[in-house]
Amino acid sequence: MGGKDRGDGRVQEIAVNIMKIKILCENSVKHVSGSDPRKDCLGEHGLSVFVRDGKVGVLYDTGHTDVYWRNAGIMGVDLEAETDFVVLSHYHWDHTGGLQHHGFAGKKKLVLHPEIFKKLPLEETQKIRSDFEIIESTGALEFSDGMFFLGEIPRVSFEKGSYKADPMLDDSAMAVKTANGAVVIAGCSHSGICNICEYAKKVTGQKLFAVVGGFHLSSSDTEAVEKTIEYFKNEKVPHIYPMHCVDFSAMVRFYEALKAQKLSVGDEIEFVI
Repeated sequence: MGGKDRGDGRVQEIAVNIMKIKILCENSVKHVSGSDPRKDCLGEHGLSVFVRDGKVGVLYDTGHTDVYWRNAGIMGVDLEAETDFVVLSHYHWDHTGGLQHHGFAGKKKLVLHPEIFKKLPLEETQKIRSDFEIIESTGALEFSDGMFFLGEIPRVSFEKGSYKADPMLDDSAMAVKTANGAVVIAGCSHSGICNICEYAKKVTGQKLFAVVGGFHLSSSDTEAVEKTIEYFKNEKVPHIYPMHCVDFSAMVRFYEALKAQKLSVGDEIEFVI
């Protein structure tokens, strides 16, 4: 709850909705003290985050084993009880593989780009279709109030927007409207993190407030790293959290230029929505 002066000296209590983002799976694990239960969390190459906006819970990506499920329990997240939607960023094993190890008793709603099913092994696709209520979308979809699956990302920036020979039409992201602007949650950003952010602004009608997730940048492409940093500077994004597929040298540049924070398994961030 928050307080608002009514003008007569008394304070009227008003509800403040908080969006929480918890990192369930990432390449590294947050360093904590020995008494903190998060000391038992595991890391793996992959990404999974849990997003709760006060109304619904969203499991975004799943890593590639049951690590996300195990870590959720340690971090106090009951995925069975709290998950209303599962959202996939793209088809790669380190983001979708965990679906083969989920513990959901009932069919959760799963939002994804339909091309994912053309790329996953048949047995994985069959299990996913059997276990979940599938919501396929190639376009932007507001699947819950103020929460968007962005669908196919228009390529409008300097970024290639592809991975090897794959145009990665299935590579998408989430955007959430908040009181201070859009919060973008990306998986690997094969479609380009700047492309994703530009489309998120268009879809939400808001400026950027925070960008969280994998940016798929490395020191082997210095030009892309520097142009991305320049983009975020120009956009004046106050909160930037690159992780997972951003190598150490690129992460250092993001910190030097933007004071960007690296998140790991066990970390939690909050925004007023």
